[in-house]
Amino acid sequence: MTDLLSHAAYIAAVKFDDKGLVPVIAQSHATGQVLMFAWMTRETLEHTLSSGEVTYWSRSRQKVWKKGESSGNHQRLVEAFMDCDGDVLLLKVDQMGPACHTGAPSCFFRQLK
Repeated sequence: MTDLLSHAAYIAAVKFDDKGLVPVIAQSHATGQVLMFAWMTRETLEHTLSSGEVTYWSRSRQKVWKKGESSGNHQRLVEAFMDCDGDVLLLKVDQMGPACHTGAPSCFFRQLK
């Protein structure tokens, strides 16, 4: 089952926390691999949905962060989902280059043995 929402309805359904942030999981559209976890504000979400250029909020730098702006490893939005409560987003993306700042394809490369 999938509920299809308009751009406006999608934004309206997102539940941002008390700091104005929502957690976001980026997943490869091509492979299904989970690439990274980040945060968005209403502004960065609206920009991402309008432009297709995935843009996040950097909590450590306290500023808007367009994925790939310094590394060249951009993400293009393919599909946007939210969980049933509207408080977590899942973005399926086309990833250009590695997703992780370490150079790894995914930020999730450390595994419990």
